[in-house]
Amino acid sequence: MKFSREEVLKIAKLARLHLEEEDISKYQEDLGSILTYIEKLQELNTDDVPEFQHAAGSANVFREDIVEGCDPDVRRRALENFTAREGNLLKVQAVFENRTE
Repeated sequence: MKFSREEVLKIAKLARLHLEEEDISKYQEDLGSILTYIEKLQELNTDDVPEFQHAAGSANVFREDIVEGCDPDVRRRALENFTAREGNLLKVQAVFENRTE
């Protein structure tokens, strides 16, 4: 299956990629070969294959959180040098948007 020029440009735009003119035909072939391979994989019979979530047998290793204080002088200097603060709290730019609709 070969992608059209327009399809490659649309995918590049969605991925925010800038493609040079000479790269478009290469991506047409490469993306087509990927889909051809996926079609080939779809033909495999996986009825008796057990499901698993992870290909490697790794497991998460958790550690207990330990709260440790810092040197009072280090804390004082950090607070003094931080531009935006309220009392002993440091104010930072919001990471998440507040959507109350």
